[in-house]
Parts: sequence; structure tokens; C-alpha cells
Amino acid sequence: MKKATHLFAACALLAASTGLFAQNQPGPYAPLQNVAQLSASAAVEVQQDLLSIAMTTTRDGSDAATVQNQLKLALESALAEARKTAQPGLMDVRTGNFSLYPRYGKDGKINGWQGSTEMVLEGRDFARITAAAGKVQTLSLGNVGFALSREARARVEGDAQAQAIERFKAKAGEISRGFGFSSYTLREVAINANDQGPIRPRMMAMEAKAAMSDSAIPVEAGKSTVLVNVSGSVQMK
Repeated sequence: MKKATHLFAACALLAASTGLFAQNQPGPYAPLQNVAQLSASAAVEVQQDLLSIAMTTTRDGSDAATVQNQLKLALESALAEARKTAQPGLMDVRTGNFSLYPRYGKDGKINGWQGSTEMVLEGRDFARITAAAGKVQTLSLGNVGFALSREARARVEGDAQAQAIERFKAKAGEISRGFGFSSYTLREVAINANDQGPIRPRMMAMEAKAAMSDSAIPVEAGKSTVLVNVSGSVQMK
């Protein structure tokens, strides 16, 4: 009985000590002190290095099978011509959209069929792509666009990120000193990147193709701006 009494007393003392320790610690919802929220960004402009040319044609007729076969022949001829100079990464060739749908008369009945097909040339070798597009005779130019390749974007994004981080650190130091603190520690940080240079159509190239010559199509790439933003909070001390 004596041992049981001593055990009970020890447990009571431990419980009291634990409660006192908990009261002296900041609660989970204690207000933060000397914490600054800030953000910094950096932008790097780079020449677009990826060209995409979409070539298309349309057919119509009274019979669906005939229209489909005409589209098939036009696409096969274009693919055969483009594949002569295709090379992975420099110029890739792929098929695009294909559609076949009925045409209705005023009486609501089907009186014919219409369809279209598409071939896409894309890659980093602009001269190769434009020359191949100029030699295709069975398809017409549908759209020309430019973008950044994954490799170029990753490289530029790395440069912009390094600049944004340095600006964030500099701003954190300035803010800390402005409030009378000598240093700071990083609490949390978020990094976001985006490309502000979307693919742009070039009407000059579309007009050039209208002549249906076998010379290279003139194109001109634009620039993309890769923006990286660094935001977060620091503990001033």
C-alpha cells in the first residue's frame, strides 16, 4: 500500500510538471513576431528556337468514301515529300487533325461531304523545315508558329531563377536592416516560372505559300521572356 501511495504521488508530480512546461511554451496558434513577407522576380529574354508549320487541305464531294480517299492521297504525298529531309529534333514530321463531316441542304438532307487533313513539320532547323514545306504541293500552309524548346527554356529558366533568388536575398537583407535587425533566416519560399512568349502565327509566311512555289518559305522568329518569381517569408533577428 505504501508503494502504491508513492507511485500515485510521483505520477501526480509528473502531471503537474508537464502542465507547467506546456504553459510556458508558445501555443500552435501563437502570433508570429518579426516575420517579413516578400517577393522578387527576374526576367530573361531569349530568341525562340522551335518552329512549327502546319499544312492542310480540304476536299468536298457527293460521296464520303471519295472525299476520304482524296484526303488520304494528298496527305500521303505530302508525308512522302517531307520525310525525305526529316531528322529527329531538327525536323520532325507528324500528322495533325483529320475531319470528315456531311454537308446538308436546305431540306435538311445530306447533299455532300466535306473533309480536311493536316501535316505538321516542327523542329529547330528552320531552313530545313521551310525548304521542306515549300516543296509540298498537295497541302497548303495553315499556320506557322514559334516557341522555346525544352532545352532552351530549362537553360534560361535556370538563369532567371538564380537572378530572382539573389534579388530575394538582397531584399530580405535590406528589409531586416531597415527594421533594425542585423540578419535573418529563411522560413519558407515558393518559386514559380512561366513563359510569356506564346507561339505566334506569321501571316507573311502564309501569304508566301499562296504562290505554291517550291522555294523555302520566309519566316522570322520572335522572342520569349521567361519570368521567375520567388516569394516567401523570413524571420528577422
